Amino acid sequence: MKLFYTTTILFLSTIGFSVSGQQLVYKPINPAFGGDTFNYQWLLSSAAAQNQFDNNNGLSSLSSNSNSLSNFTDSLNRQLLSQLSTKLFGNQFGEGELKPGTYVFGSMYLEVTQANGGLLIKILNTSTGEQSEIIIPGQN
Repeated sequence: MKLFYTTTILFLSTIGFSVSGQQLVYKPINPAFGGDTFNYQWLLSSAAAQNQFDNNNGLSSLSSNSNSLSNFTDSLNRQLLSQLSTKLFGNQFGEGELKPGTYVFGSMYLEVTQANGGLLIKILNTSTGEQSEIIIPGQN
């Protein structure tokens, strides 16, 4: 019995000495931090699958309301500019008359003046500061 205990202790002590470890090495996965470049597509698709802030989910009703208002404003501006261009072309071809002066349509400021050999229209978007000039020749 004593022999059994001694051999067990001797066996366990030799096992403890024979177990060895290795050095831990860190290898990044993300290619932005030195990882393998073949991991890029997998990381991108994984991130896209976990994205909770997709525009199609409709998480923010406030942004959709402001987007609707912006769309309505843009549509109204397009309609007003379309009517103005219809009047301009009608004036060019003898259907109606556009008189010199200033016109304001929302954030659009239009200045119509007589110029040498035609009609000069200056368009200013007061919200963005963008400017355009249109010259219609042959107007007197």
